[in-house]
Amino acid sequence: MRPMPPIRNNEPRQRKSDQDLLLKGIVILLIGLAVLLAPYFTRSPALQDLLAGSALVGWFALVLGGALLVQYFLRRRRWRQRR
Repeated sequence: MRPMPPIRNNEPRQRKSDQDLLLKGIVILLIGLAVLLAPYFTRSPALQDLLAGSALVGWFALVLGGALLVQYFLRRRRWRQRR
């Protein structure tokens, strides 16, 4: 019977995946904030109305970015507990 091959350490790949999750969460959160705050800094009334109409997209991006950041911090906490 052949011995089982050693299990490869998957840590560098997982760490890169976690860093990507953090970066995506921050970027999407910032996009959401920009979409929600843009109507207050725009001077043109037509552009203000247009940006105010996209508030649902801003809230979605804000929630999605927050969820990605929560996922990152949960993975990080789990990783630290295993060590």
